[in-house]
Amino acid sequence: MAQPAVWDDPEPLAVSSAPVPEYGSGSLADLLPTLAAGMGVPGMTAAIPELTPADRNCVFLIDGLGWEQIKAHRDEAPYLHSLLGSSRGGTGRPLTAGYPATTATSLASVGTGLPPGAHGLPGYTVRDPATGELMNQLRWQPWTSPQAWQPYPTVFQLAEAAGVHAAQVSSPHFQNTPLTKVALSGGTFHGRLTGEERMDFAAEQLAAGDRSLVYTYYAELDGAGHRYGVASDTWRGQLMYVDRLVQRLAEQLPPRSALHVTADHGMVDVPFDEDHRIDFDADWELRAGVALLGGEGRARHVYAVPGAQDDVLTCWREVLGEQFWVASRDEAIAAGWFGPHIDERVYGRLGDVIAAARDDVLLIASEREPKESAMVGNHGSMTPAEQFVPLLEVRS
Repeated sequence: MAQPAVWDDPEPLAVSSAPVPEYGSGSLADLLPTLAAGMGVPGMTAAIPELTPADRNCVFLIDGLGWEQIKAHRDEAPYLHSLLGSSRGGTGRPLTAGYPATTATSLASVGTGLPPGAHGLPGYTVRDPATGELMNQLRWQPWTSPQAWQPYPTVFQLAEAAGVHAAQVSSPHFQNTPLTKVALSGGTFHGRLTGEERMDFAAEQLAAGDRSLVYTYYAELDGAGHRYGVASDTWRGQLMYVDRLVQRLAEQLPPRSALHVTADHGMVDVPFDEDHRIDFDADWELRAGVALLGGEGRARHVYAVPGAQDDVLTCWREVLGEQFWVASRDEAIAAGWFGPHIDERVYGRLGDVIAAARDDVLLIASEREPKESAMVGNHGSMTPAEQFVPLLEVRS
């Protein structure tokens, strides 16, 4: 007589199986210190060994331009695609953004040269231990003192103090934002409206010093991805425009210059159905014992009511553990998700439970986060599509 089948509960994803960013050798936080070290700035370490020093360095950060997206869109981005072999000092390899792979975190990593556990912007929204409220670190709401939140000097400030000509060329909208203050201050900010104006002026600023460190930025590709997805014609049109901008800047480089094209994160499109979009606001199991839900759909910080931390961790692993890496705060820290060291002031900003998506899924919150829950393209986690960013290089 046949024996009845025995169904084993699937094991949740092991925390140790998450692909941790290459902090200290190949992450966004290592880029500016490496460039500054090559220009003789004291205290800076050349952490990315593949990069060759240059007297004049320009970093062009394109919001949302992941490595995987460049590889998949050769026709729309022929110039960028032609530079793939130059990435990371000619190795043809990407950098890792850092966790979470989101704009506020990545820009702070770039500008300070520190991983999230040190600079203290470890997510889209995180709890402020001083108030118990969620703080949106991209929009800086509610307002808190930028210097208290992120006290470290930026690499631009250190470079300027060492006699390097430092400049940022970006949209005028970003000049006085708190995120710019904590992540990119130092040198002179030059607001230019169009992409073409930014490219032309960035080249001028490179030539303005014997040693120069120039940063320029383009945001609209990311916006198109969020609204329409990376499979959309709108996003592809933006990519074509970005491709032309990069070539325009590359063709104007003054002597002894290096252009480094990178990004803050990649992006994945998530289908609009219940299998791919799990609604926290409609799931009583996930809500049980949760005081605050932070982060974003693919990189959640979960803050439990006092005494409920273990129960929340157990529940989230049972419900989401096949699709998300679900870790306690201390497990995520020990695994190195936020870098090799966590500053004391940052510890309480991290969730009691931290959930990072492995599959093409999203943990939305349709009532408390209606705009974010409606986005097509998303990012934040440690998958290659989100985590890998280019470091394309052109030298003169």
